[in-house]
Amino acid sequence: MAIVDQERQPSKTAAEKRRRAEKQQQPTADPRPLELDPEARRLLHDLQVYQAELENQNDELRRSREELEASRDAYAELFNFAPVGYVSLDEHGVIQELNLTASSLLGMGGGALGGKPFAGLIADAEGREIFERHLACVRQRAGIQRCEIRLQGNNGTVIYGQLQSVALTREREASYILTSIVDGTVRRQLEEKLQIAHDRLEATVKERTRELTGANQQLVREVQERNQAEDTLVQFLEEIKVLKDRLQAENVYLHQEMNLVHGDIVGQSNALKYVFFRVEQVAPLNATVLLLGETGTGKGMVARAIHNASARKDRPMITVSCTALPANLIESELFGREKGAFTGSDARQIGRFELADGGTIFLDEIGELPLELQAKLLRVIQDGEFERLGSPRTIKVDVRIIAASNRNLTEEIRAGRFREDLFYRLNVFPITLPPLRQRKEDIPLLVKHFIDKFNKKIGKRITNVSKGTLELLEKYHWPGNVRELESVIERAVILSQGGTLKVLDRFESFSESGGTPECEIKVLSQLEHDHILQVLQKTAWRIEGKNGAAVLLGMNPSTLRARMRKAGISRQ
Repeated sequence: MAIVDQERQPSKTAAEKRRRAEKQQQPTADPRPLELDPEARRLLHDLQVYQAELENQNDELRRSREELEASRDAYAELFNFAPVGYVSLDEHGVIQELNLTASSLLGMGGGALGGKPFAGLIADAEGREIFERHLACVRQRAGIQRCEIRLQGNNGTVIYGQLQSVALTREREASYILTSIVDGTVRRQLEEKLQIAHDRLEATVKERTRELTGANQQLVREVQERNQAEDTLVQFLEEIKVLKDRLQAENVYLHQEMNLVHGDIVGQSNALKYVFFRVEQVAPLNATVLLLGETGTGKGMVARAIHNASARKDRPMITVSCTALPANLIESELFGREKGAFTGSDARQIGRFELADGGTIFLDEIGELPLELQAKLLRVIQDGEFERLGSPRTIKVDVRIIAASNRNLTEEIRAGRFREDLFYRLNVFPITLPPLRQRKEDIPLLVKHFIDKFNKKIGKRITNVSKGTLELLEKYHWPGNVRELESVIERAVILSQGGTLKVLDRFESFSESGGTPECEIKVLSQLEHDHILQVLQKTAWRIEGKNGAAVLLGMNPSTLRARMRKAGISRQ
């Protein structure tokens, strides 16, 4: 800012103006000069010099006014279009003037704000107290004072900003006469420097804002991706845990199944060929199959044959013996349970329907299933869904059901022990397995099959069977069917010496007695009773397990229990 003190150089300026005026009033050649006395000529000369001096002063004032107006216009342009909001206040905080940037930020024109208290634009009471203290500091101190406040625009938006204020006292303004705001060259230099600094600051702010925005967006994406990855990981871990539990349970059941498999179905009789035909018909389909027949006819092996010939062969076939499980545990075995579902359930258990998902479940001796569970089984067959004990969550499964029974289910329905609607759901494709007495032509093949099996198991080399032994075996009624024949052959292989099979069971009494089949059945029942009792006493009445009576007798534990009930054998 160029400050000029006119009181210090008045004579120099006046003398210079006078010399300039006199020079302008030098006499010109006049062909007819006026005839004036010397005093009049002097006065005229002084008048002319004064007139020229006034004209020069007018020209100088006009130029000064034009420069002042141009400078004022430049200031107004800088003031209005500056990138920073400027507000001029009086000492009481009343708005005198504001530039376009401030008007735009506040959403109101300068005319609407002029003469109004600046404190009315502050968003909260705390900010108004800060402004009052700030205003007092500005009035009391020289230099720039700063404070941070929040302003509220016309549309309700809140503006966060820093207020920078400087006081312009009347004393300073009155002490000087400003002949210019800034010299043109200096002003342009200052404007250029200001514009360069502003552009640089704005570019830096934009670049930093872009960097911070990009970093923030990247951070948000990373947080989202991490959250998604954590959710996915939790889901995978849960699925892995479910699959691990299922595989462990499948492994246990498959080991149990391996111990129960008795080999392939052996026979060439017409009755058995018809069973094979029925198996070939239904195996590729997902239809429910009901296997009917006496105990020991091979219903489990037929179920296995159906499963192995189906599209589900790569998934497990889970077997449930409805007679081997206590009534109070059948539901949890079939449908699973949650931890704490009932007293003693200290861990979650996956049910066998879950294990069989995608595969086959074989419900052996379905007629033994308690009536209260038949409704739940019916729902699984119809809708493919159930709930674990102690859990409200519904589980969906895709399971093929093969059921088997040695009971007459029609009579069970009449007696009220079996649901009729469940029977219709199970009896979609029934297959009746013939008893061994109806396919005696298969006995020689079965005898050979079992001799080969137990030769390998025991280490014998029996190769011959006498004609009389075969005739004796063919005449026998075989109430235990193939399973009973297998048990007889195993004992015979153990007891036989040399290469010829000797059957030491008392079959000769049947042929010698010449009795009726009913008589034979009575005698065989007594023999069976005595034999089972003897084995039970030998195993200390242990039925299941590696050294249990069922293994020694070559029977399923459920079959042995059924035989014991039928024969009236119970531990004293």
